[in-house]
Amino acid sequence: MSDLHRLLRPRSIAVLGAGWAENVIEQCHRMGFDGPIWPVHPKRATVGGLRAYARLADLPGVPDATFIGVNRFATLDVVRELAAMGAGGAICFASGWEEAGEAGLQADLVAAAGAMPILGPNCYGVINYLDGALLWPDQHGGQRVERGVALLSQSSNIVINLTMQARALPVAYVACLGNAAQVGLAELAGALLADERVTALGLYVEGIDDAPAFAALAEAARAAGKGIVAIKSGKTELSRAAAASHTASLAGGGAASSAFLRQCGVAEVETLPALIETLKILHVHGPGLGARICSLSCSGGEAGLVADLAAPAGIGFPPVPAPTEARLAEILGPIVTIANPLDYHTFIWGDGPRTTDVFTTMLAAYDAGIYIIDPPRPDRCDPSSYGPALEAIAAAQRTTGRPAFPVASLPENFDEGQAARFMAEGLVPLMGLETALAALKAAQVPAGEPGWRPLVAVPAGAARLLDEAEGKAALAAAGVSVPRAVTAPDLAALRPAGLTPPFALKGLGFAHKTEAGAVRLGLTTLDGQAEMPGATGYLLEEMVTGARAEMLLGLRRDPVYGVTLTLGMGGITAEVLADTATLVWPVTAAQIDGALRGLRLWPLLDGYRGRPRPDLAAFADMALRLGALMAADARLEEIEINPVLLCESGAVAVDALIRRVE
Repeated sequence: MSDLHRLLRPRSIAVLGAGWAENVIEQCHRMGFDGPIWPVHPKRATVGGLRAYARLADLPGVPDATFIGVNRFATLDVVRELAAMGAGGAICFASGWEEAGEAGLQADLVAAAGAMPILGPNCYGVINYLDGALLWPDQHGGQRVERGVALLSQSSNIVINLTMQARALPVAYVACLGNAAQVGLAELAGALLADERVTALGLYVEGIDDAPAFAALAEAARAAGKGIVAIKSGKTELSRAAAASHTASLAGGGAASSAFLRQCGVAEVETLPALIETLKILHVHGPGLGARICSLSCSGGEAGLVADLAAPAGIGFPPVPAPTEARLAEILGPIVTIANPLDYHTFIWGDGPRTTDVFTTMLAAYDAGIYIIDPPRPDRCDPSSYGPALEAIAAAQRTTGRPAFPVASLPENFDEGQAARFMAEGLVPLMGLETALAALKAAQVPAGEPGWRPLVAVPAGAARLLDEAEGKAALAAAGVSVPRAVTAPDLAALRPAGLTPPFALKGLGFAHKTEAGAVRLGLTTLDGQAEMPGATGYLLEEMVTGARAEMLLGLRRDPVYGVTLTLGMGGITAEVLADTATLVWPVTAAQIDGALRGLRLWPLLDGYRGRPRPDLAAFADMALRLGALMAADARLEEIEINPVLLCESGAVAVDALIRRVE
């Protein structure tokens, strides 16, 4: 682990290069950096209005941080010399390394750095708005702050765009990873969060290089009261490329990365506005926003709109408790219907004390409240009549100690000045109703399980698909219930003695037997059965009767997250239904139960219209057994059971697909 303190909070800065170096000097001066800046250039007497030194050896001191704006080949020599000097760290700006096929050159760079931390290569740099230190060669939209959030990105353009926000988010640091040849995501994120002035962390990441380290970081951040919110791009995972199984497609599309972030207690959002708004919530209120939310507005249209938009966002509005309902009815009178969302009408508009009473009474019954309010644009209108309502929102938060969120239905209806005034009062203005709801949902993400870490990913090997008879033997050895069966190399040798019909006859050697016509069900005898072309042998099983549900259970070795568990509605229509949930191993029975309850078709598993409930505890036990099997045997690449037949008592694996490295 590198010590990044000097690089991130430098007291002296060296810059190498010409044009890019001049930009760094300009940005530092504009932001008020008060330490020495030492340009290094072999031919110029000055760079950026400062005296230039011909060599690093000529510097009057050892720099804490260095911006290297020279070509990749010269960068190697500079890094080697800086490391020998005892410099605090460097930004390697040049491109043309591993991303251009120069893996060996990048390895040479890491070797040259030794113990000295480097960010990049192919890295834009770091902005420290707290101390005015900018190792940054371009424009940005931030300003000096005393405390704020950190933004960490694998895309320089994305993070530049984020600095241009006009939503009053205080930004303490901006940092880019580049190729992350030496310092990775978790290490840099941890160093940023270690600054006591940093309140939360926003991430734009394309990949997670060390999942266990990231999980440890997320747990430490949560323990320190600092939330993390992420946009994970590139959701077509490498793991989708493999496979003959349903699990491969159903667990793709970012399901594994989303499961990992959720189990780490990291909020995930889809858009940059939602990232900013969630960070504002985390900055002021910290992580773990309560899920019981109320909504107040002075219009039925607004109340209806927020109700319609909340459901897709996963936000619910619990009913108003009876004592709160009675008190609100006293204040508002008989015409107003007391509900959540609440349309309090305009009877109290302009009446500060009554408005404050309504806002406070409602908020006191919930974890947090949103107040839909769009002040008129001040250039064409007079917004003064909105003052009492805005003051009442602040009073409600002060009195109850619970978050009160002013929400503009259109983002432009809170300008930056108004948003900044809210933030200065400890209120979080949320700009744009849909974005606000997404941010509120993200801020509710619970903490991860203490000590949870995913399995370390292992390199994929050349795996063999076990035939179903081999696979079921492995399952039975792990304590998984399978049908009674016999096998034979051909039909003539297959004897059903000891088995009770009806039978299932299956051809071995197929990944998808149904599509190959290699499954015959409901047989009472083998008389007249024809050979199945392409079969390498035959399996005859007793059919399971009395099944109440067909489920899918799949575990796969993941190149980033170790092992993923996918579960949900199964059978031959599993991919059509696409009603599954993915978790990252290890998991608990409670997490499996929670994942099942999140399925669209959960009511069918929960006694819908008097249907008998299947044995979901047996299903969870099967999942836990197979997860333990995968964790204990690194040769196992994939286990899929589709379907698992759930009875009122017990669960039986009636089909098995297992890939194992031999």
